[in-house]
Amino acid sequence: MNDVLNDAVQVSGLTKTFPGRRGAARVVAVKDVSFGLRKGEALGLVGESGSGKTTVARMLVGLTRPDEGTIVIDGRARERKERGRSARLRRAKDVQMVFQDPYGSLDRRLSVEGALRDVLRRHLPEPATEIVRARIAELIDFVGLSEQQLASRPHQLSGGQRQRVAIAKALAVNPAVLVLDEAVSALDVSVQAQILRLLNEIRAETGVSIVFVTHDLAVVGEVTSEILVMYKGEAVERGTTADVLRRPEHPYTEMLLSSAPGPNWKPERVAELRAAFAGSR
Repeated sequence: MNDVLNDAVQVSGLTKTFPGRRGAARVVAVKDVSFGLRKGEALGLVGESGSGKTTVARMLVGLTRPDEGTIVIDGRARERKERGRSARLRRAKDVQMVFQDPYGSLDRRLSVEGALRDVLRRHLPEPATEIVRARIAELIDFVGLSEQQLASRPHQLSGGQRQRVAIAKALAVNPAVLVLDEAVSALDVSVQAQILRLLNEIRAETGVSIVFVTHDLAVVGEVTSEILVMYKGEAVERGTTADVLRRPEHPYTEMLLSSAPGPNWKPERVAELRAAFAGSR
């Protein structure tokens, strides 16, 4: 019972299919995926393109509806048939998502201040001007932006700065869970490191739980405490980040680790593992 109370996320039997192209059979994007995430912890959803990790993330946020399975966020079960503005606001209060491309997810017409004010006015019960102004100041300071940047629009900011704005928007409503979908993959390595440090600071200071979706095993170890490896819609391995990265048990995980370029990277070994894995399926 205590474990349930300490869980920010409980997912059970999550399944999603999509129609095939031109009358083809339905495509199974996610099949019977289950996992839990404790409050204040970070889980990495890892896999190549087509593994189903982003579909899981979209179902957590409420952008995609599961065909089967249950999602419980902070003790509240997600109702599959929830509709309307109040339901959307409730889901947004539970889970917020930060996307790979911050430029595409920000309104290009709004300044940083305008974007944050827009979120706060939709979610605060009494959005008095002074309350909104104080919360905006708190948010930009928290994510490492300056007051001078409040007047900037997305095209006037760097990629890292835009991602900080996206994170500030997500944090504005004090969500229980923050989902990041390839949120650092489009950034330079040095900027990636800054954003990863910021995420660790956010988790430590706010207690928010993080679901970190990525194909990049080089970064997942910097921000997560556990990893769930996905392949063709199924969860094939789960464990602590240290254990999975050092001692992978599933051949697909081993192949992913071997595919990451490094000092002793051997492309021929990657090809061997990929061929062996494909033959074992």
